[in-house]
Amino acid sequence: MDTATPVPLPLWKRIADFPLAALAIALGLTIAIVLVTSLPGPQMTRLLGPGLAQPIGVAVLIALLVVMQKTVMRRLGERKHDDLPLAGAARGLATGTIAAFVLFGLIVAVAALLGAYRIAGWGGMTSWVFLLFAAGVGAGFVEEFIFRGILFRWIEEFAGSWAALGLTSALFGLVHIANPGASLFSSFAIAVEAGLMLGGAYMLTRSLWLPIGIHFGWNVTQGLVWDVPVSGNEVDGLVDAQRVGDPLVTGGSFGLEASVIALVIAGAFGVWLVWRAAQAGEVMAPRWVRRRAAAQSA
Repeated sequence: MDTATPVPLPLWKRIADFPLAALAIALGLTIAIVLVTSLPGPQMTRLLGPGLAQPIGVAVLIALLVVMQKTVMRRLGERKHDDLPLAGAARGLATGTIAAFVLFGLIVAVAALLGAYRIAGWGGMTSWVFLLFAAGVGAGFVEEFIFRGILFRWIEEFAGSWAALGLTSALFGLVHIANPGASLFSSFAIAVEAGLMLGGAYMLTRSLWLPIGIHFGWNVTQGLVWDVPVSGNEVDGLVDAQRVGDPLVTGGSFGLEASVIALVIAGAFGVWLVWRAAQAGEVMAPRWVRRRAAAQSA
């Protein structure tokens, strides 16, 4: 019989593996990367122009975050995991983008049927660089990397899936409160729509590719295709659209994201994703519950 006593992990390793410590380390490194890559932004814009500087800046930032995920973040915490596996990346991105395109198209269709949305003509698409690279690729990747890949992941590892879903949803809504045209209702709507939808997508797949695809597709579809403000940011899309009527239906100056239409449709889709994740056994109990169960079984 092998009676050798397991060698205890070094103190630094035990600290780094604790979920909240792993969260702090990953968040600190991410903030540092974002700050460093943003420093040459004004010089690059003057040198290359926004049409080239913005895509390059976004590409460099994403590349550095991917490297950090592959070299550091997948080794942090008690449950080692790579949130950006190459296998399934294209499928997750495509599925998320298509789902968001259909979902927001349905929201626009309902708004049009209610007389709250109409197309006046063709747009100038002058916002395409911002929509594709800043609001699309950049926001889709970086915000999901932070909110689902760091905050959700390690809050869940510590306090369980339901706490992670509730806290990250509320925080995601709260960070949009400073956007143009924002209100308490718009932040609540974002928390319900995006929080459930993106958190559920992450729970279901245990990968960031599907939520990144949804986030990208959502922002690009509403802005570039349907000419709807993206979280309060006015855009010039493929068409020239007008929204008229009660702000609860149109979303006001914040955009259709702050409408009861999006709240119901996107919220229902988010609930469905969370339900699918629960059915698949992807709901994690709090750390203390898991440890108590492990001790009892031992």
